[in-house]
Amino acid sequence: MKQRSIPMSIILTIITCGIYGIYWFVCITDETNRVSSRYGTSGGLALVFNLISCGIYGIYWGYKMGEALEEARAAHGEPSGSLPVLYLVLNIFGLQIVTYALIQSELNKYEIV
Repeated sequence: MKQRSIPMSIILTIITCGIYGIYWFVCITDETNRVSSRYGTSGGLALVFNLISCGIYGIYWGYKMGEALEEARAAHGEPSGSLPVLYLVLNIFGLQIVTYALIQSELNKYEIV
């Protein structure tokens, strides 16, 4: 799994008018699935669902990514929190890039071999 700089990812998303954000979305979806050992929707398929639903799937996606990261935390003996609800609320209010940054922050804690 690739460790990504959150500030650089945000800057690249802004500079590329969201194109890097699409790539980042796909990557963090796939990496979250790997970290949690959950084989849910792949990043590419999640992107297609998000496009077809005009962004509504992204709200659900945020909740499911929170659940997956909670599973990963539990598997590594870390305390759980309320990530699903946090990501859900952020996505409802249109703050997807903040959700991406928080997910990346969680993913940067794990090493996958």
